[in-house]
Amino acid sequence: MTKTQTIPVLKQRYREEVLPALMQEFQYKNVMQVPAVKKIVVNIGAGEAIDNSKALDFAVDTLKTITGQQPIITKARKSIAGFKLREGKAIGVKVTLRGERMWALLDRLINVALPRIRDFRGVPAKLDGRGNYTIGLREQLIFPEIPFDSIDKVRGMEMTIVTSASTDDEGRRLLKLLGMPFQE
Repeated sequence: MTKTQTIPVLKQRYREEVLPALMQEFQYKNVMQVPAVKKIVVNIGAGEAIDNSKALDFAVDTLKTITGQQPIITKARKSIAGFKLREGKAIGVKVTLRGERMWALLDRLINVALPRIRDFRGVPAKLDGRGNYTIGLREQLIFPEIPFDSIDKVRGMEMTIVTSASTDDEGRRLLKLLGMPFQE
């Protein structure tokens, strides 16, 4: 890392505060046993792209603005006649973030975006059974980098925080120590 680059605040907090706390709490003998955030996958399902091809372009722009990375377009795996869906048709966009961009997005999510949600009382504390956490956001406007007048439609998105935790308790404690506002 060069002198001009700085370590993201949340990553530094993980190293200095969270790591020692988890080692003590779960009695790990080795630093490599301590759970860490591996990656964040952000996706937007754009089902309306079947009828409106511009919807996918707006979803790509939104995700690119939020994450700072070019999203990939996801395609349907099966044809479903009831939804007028053909196999191979573009139906969404996703981005996988690792490293510095992952820490920067997690920091913005916890400290900026979630507190901007109206009547926010915390996020559900349910993990997937393997220590990973998925949060559904109803609108992209909670991120301050999205200008209100540039959106065509309010779109939700899904963020999956993948950790190296082996149990839900370890994953939940890791995220709680990083500042994730879980419901009580």
